[in-house]
Amino acid sequence: MTTTGEEHTGGPTGPWWWARWRGAVLDGSLALVSAVECGAEGVPFARDAGIPVFLGVLFGVIAGSVLLVRRKWPIAVVLVAIAITPAEMGFLMGIVGLYTLAACELPRRVIGALAGMSLLGTMIVTFVRVRQSMASGDLTLGDWFVPFAAVTTSLGLTAPPLLFGLYVGARRRLMESLRERADSLERELQLLAERAEERAEWARGEERTRIAREMHDVVAHRVSLMVVHAAALQAVARKDPEKAVRNAALVGDMGRQALTELREMLGVLRAGEDVVGRRGAGVPLAAVGEAAAAAADRAVGETVSGDGPCLSELDELIGQSAAAGMVVELSVMGEVRSYAAQVEQTAYRVVQEALTNVHKHAAGAKTHVRLAHRVSEIAMQVENEAPPEPGSASAAGLPSGGNGLVGMRERVAALGGVFVSGPTDAGGFRVSAVIPAA
Repeated sequence: MTTTGEEHTGGPTGPWWWARWRGAVLDGSLALVSAVECGAEGVPFARDAGIPVFLGVLFGVIAGSVLLVRRKWPIAVVLVAIAITPAEMGFLMGIVGLYTLAACELPRRVIGALAGMSLLGTMIVTFVRVRQSMASGDLTLGDWFVPFAAVTTSLGLTAPPLLFGLYVGARRRLMESLRERADSLERELQLLAERAEERAEWARGEERTRIAREMHDVVAHRVSLMVVHAAALQAVARKDPEKAVRNAALVGDMGRQALTELREMLGVLRAGEDVVGRRGAGVPLAAVGEAAAAAADRAVGETVSGDGPCLSELDELIGQSAAAGMVVELSVMGEVRSYAAQVEQTAYRVVQEALTNVHKHAAGAKTHVRLAHRVSEIAMQVENEAPPEPGSASAAGLPSGGNGLVGMRERVAALGGVFVSGPTDAGGFRVSAVIPAA
């Protein structure tokens, strides 16, 4: 079926081959007018042909009614209009048929051939009729008028509907192309919005995981040392007041450091809440997704490149553990140099978490911290000997969540490094990590 009518936004709702009832009513009206016209023109045709008048009228009505199928069979309509041209019938059908044919999605050679046939037929009929009128004396113009009338009449009945139909068809195809492009862009925008939402959700999940690791490192280490110092403070409060005062000061300093780091992470969380809150303010989904993802990326970048721990603070970290009663030895091999902030923070956190585990599970055990600066990587190892009193993992009764080793492995793996941990043959425990320098 060939469609030449209005654009359709939904499925067909009209009868038979019409997409809409409006098109069916229009074609029915045109067919009725064409049938009346051809029926009226059938009267002189019947007289000239010498047949009964009612047969000429019936022939004209049937021929004019063919215009009803112009949308389904436009070629048939044009052929019928060409066929009844010698009878001087179907002027409306010829004009509407040529317009419909030109507006259809048919090959141009087919449209050109039928238009040429219609032009030639109209020209011949007009030439003959005008010549007969001049021969009978109805027209007294010169001989030049016969070809002039034939050419102008044929062009006037053929060119306008043909050109208008070509214009309408081209415009319809352009509108269809623009509609398809708009639909495609809408689908792409929806897909981008979904991807942005997924990326935002992934970024939020990554940020939650990162913050959970940071909070675990901060809380586990600082609070572990605070508990150890508090236990020591309780033990020496009466015997050595000066040492008790020093331990109390250390507990206060560690508590303030823990609170400072926790406030920084809570500030990152509040910044993320501000971005997510835009969703309820009518901001488009794609914009919210991209903003949330960007906020998460900025939060990670700010935390990594901000005032986080670095390798130069290892001496202070080991000093805090030594102040809590742990015997710790630090050995550094290779040329000391600076690394990317994320590399230094990860190396620091590995050592920090390993020392925290010693406080929890091997209180009083001697610990060795080794740091090696290599050409393209940095290696660290924290190894503790067997605790002096087996079975007394932590004199202070520190709890363990079991996430320390998992967090260290995730940190190192995220930078493309290698993490290994496990017990030693001597009854201690060893944590080793190698992180690429780049």
